[in-house]
Amino acid sequence: MGTPAIEDKEAPGKKMPPPVVMLAGLTAGLGAILILLLMVFILPSLKSGAHDLRVGVVGAPAAAGLLEQSLATAAPDAYEPQRYDSEAALRDAIENREVVGGFVVDEAGVHALVASAGSASISGNLTGTAQALGQATGEKVTVEDVVPLPEGDPTGIGIGGLAFPLVFGGIVPVVAFRKIFPRSSGWYLTGLVTFSAVGGFVVASMLTFGFGSIETGLWSTTFWAVAGSIALGIAALAIPLAGLQNAFGAKGFTIGAMVMMFLGNPLAGIAGSAAWLPSGLGTVGQILPPGAAGTLVRSAAYFGGAGGLTAGLTLVTWIVVGLVLFVTGMRRAAVSTPEAVELAS
Repeated sequence: MGTPAIEDKEAPGKKMPPPVVMLAGLTAGLGAILILLLMVFILPSLKSGAHDLRVGVVGAPAAAGLLEQSLATAAPDAYEPQRYDSEAALRDAIENREVVGGFVVDEAGVHALVASAGSASISGNLTGTAQALGQATGEKVTVEDVVPLPEGDPTGIGIGGLAFPLVFGGIVPVVAFRKIFPRSSGWYLTGLVTFSAVGGFVVASMLTFGFGSIETGLWSTTFWAVAGSIALGIAALAIPLAGLQNAFGAKGFTIGAMVMMFLGNPLAGIAGSAAWLPSGLGTVGQILPPGAAGTLVRSAAYFGGAGGLTAGLTLVTWIVVGLVLFVTGMRRAAVSTPEAVELAS
């Protein structure tokens, strides 16, 4: 006895548009998505640059005022000068990430202080600005890197390239551990937390011993601070995605993963820092886990944690929200089907 053929019947009263209309509509929709992706991934870099960068100025009132006027003329809206009483105070401000660099004006000329570890793009811009001012005024210009990048990674590529690995490390485990533990939420969540910790250690080890991006030893506080920051970043991606999956199903996970991949990744600003991105986009990037994780890792690696508090709190907030969603999904499943109580075991 043969298997009856399955007829492809349209729903009663529903009329499908002609194939040519469906083809044109789908093509136009995909084209619009392609344009959006180009804007999201290319526009931030294209429009990046110096804007409202906080810089310190040290010098006699007249000399400092003249320098500030020269900065405003040479690069309008690029800098926000702040006065400091001494070069030592300016150095402390740079090391505490209160300013991105600064200028000391005295009888010897202009002495620019930069921090390439904070952003090679910004330090290069400050160096170029100082040299341009020197040429315009005839003053001697010297440049000092107060917080330099390691010799093994002088351009900062190691930490600068963390955005995609962080996003990948947050998305893939959610899928993998759900397949391994489809009926045990406890083991599923344990898997995500364990992988976050292991992932943090692995990435920190590669940055330190593989790429030379961090000059430290295995048992130094810097190494473990970096490892912990990366682990926090992975968890801040994975746990919210797992929570969305638990609370809203596959659609919740898909939307969350797309936001992290197509917004969190290009707007992270890890390579040049959020301050180098267009102001609005840089702020959005710091709200999302990849950008916050990048800021925290850089602070832990080069600045002794200075400037990383907001980023750390942002990541913790994402983890808490993810756990709330995760538990909400478990309770909803338990109420809808009695058998779902077993999922919590």
